[in-house]
Amino acid sequence: RKSASATPQFTFLHLGVPCGKTCQPPNHGAVVFLFPFAQNLLSEKVEQMMEWSSRRSVVRMNGDKFRRFVKAPPRNYSVIVMFTALQPQRQCSVCRQANEEYQVLANSWRYSSAFSNKLFFTVVDYDEGADVFQQLNMNSAPTFMHFPAKGKPKRADTFDLQRIGFASEQLAKWIADRTDVQIRVFRPPNYSGTIALALLVSLVGGLLYLRRNNLEFIYNKAGWAMAALCVVFAMTSGQMWNHIRGPPYAHKNPQNGQVSYIHGSSQAQFVAESHIILLLNAAITMGMVLLNEAATSKGDVGKRRIICLVGLGLVVFFFSFLLSIFRSKYHGYPYSFLIK
Repeated sequence: RKSASATPQFTFLHLGVPCGKTCQPPNHGAVVFLFPFAQNLLSEKVEQMMEWSSRRSVVRMNGDKFRRFVKAPPRNYSVIVMFTALQPQRQCSVCRQANEEYQVLANSWRYSSAFSNKLFFTVVDYDEGADVFQQLNMNSAPTFMHFPAKGKPKRADTFDLQRIGFASEQLAKWIADRTDVQIRVFRPPNYSGTIALALLVSLVGGLLYLRRNNLEFIYNKAGWAMAALCVVFAMTSGQMWNHIRGPPYAHKNPQNGQVSYIHGSSQAQFVAESHIILLLNAAITMGMVLLNEAATSKGDVGKRRIICLVGLGLVVFFFSFLLSIFRSKYHGYPYSFLIK
């Protein structure tokens, strides 16, 4: 048994640090000293986080701040961290888009009536905290993680960006599942859509006024057919899904710099992917139109034969390409045609 004058050792479970074999039995005098210290440290951390949040809705952190305010105990608040690479030399357009949505969400929380010191939004940029990326074995950006008030992050505490996208509403739903904190997203007013609609109405109205004495073009079947096809191409290529989910345009691998325009899962897509599908559908449709023209027209036989071959080539090649994309997303799909 140690004497009363021996130096007390504080490495025991009251601070969440496991006690080794050589650890001394808990000293009640140490416990009395330790709890006020831990409470003071926690109060200082919460006060500092609140001060930073009052200046900016998203607190920027380097490696030291991250380890002190996010990783190290004691902590009674949850932290949402966006790991990103926003510097221009990184050329991460997805990071900038995700950061805009993240700022909208953080501002919605910061200026809501439910705001409290139980949840904070932070960001760690690769160029300011590369050691944090290395510590967490993180090799891609952007990445959203939730660090709970108690315990270590679980698998569900990493946001599934590839499948869900990074829209503020989707992030808010994920945060509600992990923290029980409900955030109502308030977006700043965006008048670009209203202005574009007003310009379109003005353009159409002006055209009709100029052609008021000859409105035969309104009954042009080819014009209405083209307009209908544009709507069909937009809807079948997944534009509405993009509008709802807000996926990134493409994905750039930070290790080798390779850019992926086709998502590897059947549960998600990139914006560039929908553009590719739109063009493929348009090319196939053009081929079908040429085939129909070759079959129904009464022109020169040689010219009709050329039109038929061109139309057939468009249909065969681009349908094969479209089928290969479908096959790459739905793993195990057995059929292919020309292009695997």
